[in-house]
Amino acid sequence: MGTPDAFQRLWTPHRMAYIQGENKPSGPGADDGCPFCSIPAKSDEDGLIVQRGEHVYAVLNLYPYNGGHLMVVPYRHVADYTDLTDKETVELAELTKQAMRALRSASGAHGFNLGMNQGAVAGAGIAAHLHQHVVPRWGGDTNFLPVIGHTKVLPQLLADTRKMLAEAWPA
Repeated sequence: MGTPDAFQRLWTPHRMAYIQGENKPSGPGADDGCPFCSIPAKSDEDGLIVQRGEHVYAVLNLYPYNGGHLMVVPYRHVADYTDLTDKETVELAELTKQAMRALRSASGAHGFNLGMNQGAVAGAGIAAHLHQHVVPRWGGDTNFLPVIGHTKVLPQLLADTRKMLAEAWPA
């Protein structure tokens, strides 16, 4: 097991699946294994869907930056924000606002990081299907682990987070 040293280790083996490409599409098409196209066919619990709209849905991120990290995703397989219809754009904005309200109500979030990475060069892990991140933040939620250890401690299981947010979602 190596030479003993002064470092404590926090193992996060679930991250290796993401690093190795789990749930990433094999190509740019909707039929190329796009998880955002297959998630809506699952139950809310199995797909980690928190809310369904007519044109978009809100889903927990399987590989979250913070507890409660949601994504708002159009049902339609579209890569670029400028390709959204007006109805998709409006509903994406509305579900983002609802997500923020639910996260404030359920977890007392102090702030949020909102954003889309448009294209692989901009950091999109799944560039072929647009998705907006809604990442809750709290005062003092950053520490040495993400900076030094590239590790994030998440205090709640995704299924429990999904249930909590679904119950707190504004009517």
